[in-house]
Amino acid sequence: METAKKFSTEEIDALLDALDSGKYGIVLRAKGYVADKKGGFLYFDFVPGEKNIRPGTPAVIGRLCVIGSKIDEKAIADLFTK
Repeated sequence: METAKKFSTEEIDALLDALDSGKYGIVLRAKGYVADKKGGFLYFDFVPGEKNIRPGTPAVIGRLCVIGSKIDEKAIADLFTK
């Protein structure tokens, strides 16, 4: 999915914790990049119990992919776009 929303490192950290909660399905992997509120881009990787967030090269728009089972796609889309 794509998103133009800007995030802080703390917000992405909280979103990845939410994905690990089970509320959005069984998330096995999530990765992507989103615009940083400070002007750059944040790249992230997630597997259950482990996350990595780092600054990265600029892109035109944020993109992310979430892989798992019984995923609530609409709820995840809302997390990253609203």
